[in-house]
Amino acid sequence: MTRGTLQVLLVDAAKLKDTDFIDKMDPYVIIQFGNQKRKSTVARGEGKAPLWNEKFTFDVDYPNNIRDEHHQYKLNITIMDKDRFSRDDFVGESTIYVTDVLSLGVKNGTSEIRTSKYRVVLHNKTYSGEIRMGVSFTRK
Repeated sequence: MTRGTLQVLLVDAAKLKDTDFIDKMDPYVIIQFGNQKRKSTVARGEGKAPLWNEKFTFDVDYPNNIRDEHHQYKLNITIMDKDRFSRDDFVGESTIYVTDVLSLGVKNGTSEIRTSKYRVVLHNKTYSGEIRMGVSFTRK
């Protein structure tokens, strides 16, 4: 098993589906890798185009054996709207598959997926905006 660090850069989002009828949304992001979760700050009043520019790290144990080679490693991204007097609203979700960046990083010591746009969808897969993120992996 190879250990390493997965670093995620959360840049911004655009064209998000607005869940607030009166004020602008206060979006935040939950990033999950396996059983590890990280939460961004709340982009207060930034509405459909929030900016975060935040980095998060996750510990990775990447298997070297053949039987695990087809396992898909992924980041599950959930965008929520922080509400003051009610439950937070679901804005959308996205998935970033990181198996290739992990296997290349294990081989070369480091690898990255440059900052890219990812489609944000609702539970029924309807388009709900886009999010920009970057990912890198460094072997320990």
